[in-house]
Amino acid sequence: MPLVMESEPEHTRDHLSEHASVRESLVAERADSRPDTPDDGTRQLLVSGSWTLAVGLLAALLTETVFGGIGRQGPHTNSGWLALLVALMSLPFGFLLFLLGAAKWLRNQSLRRARNRQR
Repeated sequence: MPLVMESEPEHTRDHLSEHASVRESLVAERADSRPDTPDDGTRQLLVSGSWTLAVGLLAALLTETVFGGIGRQGPHTNSGWLALLVALMSLPFGFLLFLLGAAKWLRNQSLRRARNRQR
């Protein structure tokens, strides 16, 4: 019995062609149902950036109020240090995520306006 087949069995080719026709019809349906703007991740960037910023602000607020505040040498408690670390990581990262999402949103708006002018 050979380990490598010389040609594909007939049932495999028929099966693949059926899948190809189904895939083509699904792609055509999806193309018809798409909105004018493709989902390029703008919404996800804005949402994740907002939540990351919110977590950073909450951690900074908790460091100042609930976890003992921040003195000359840093927070007074271990949980204060942990919250400060979370705040110092979340605030810049969330800001950059939100900034990227806002830039993409502005770009999409200008592309949409340019597309509407062409029509």
